[in-house]
Amino acid sequence: MLRVGVSRQQYQRLESKGNPRLNTLELVANGLNSEAMLIPKEKLEAVSTLLEGRGVDLFVGETRVETKLG
Repeated sequence: MLRVGVSRQQYQRLESKGNPRLNTLELVANGLNSEAMLIPKEKLEAVSTLLEGRGVDLFVGETRVETKLG
């Protein structure tokens, strides 16, 4: 688990007992070339849609912005 930055024992404890510290989650995310994010529930559907590449309508201030990926 050197790539992740925590020992195999620490990672196994994390999987079995849960409730990790934020810095542990950040180490795991970095090891997976990812980012840990908190997304407000009211924005979750828009973020999911955007990540799936289907495009999403966003409101920036009072302006509607349509985004499409791909």
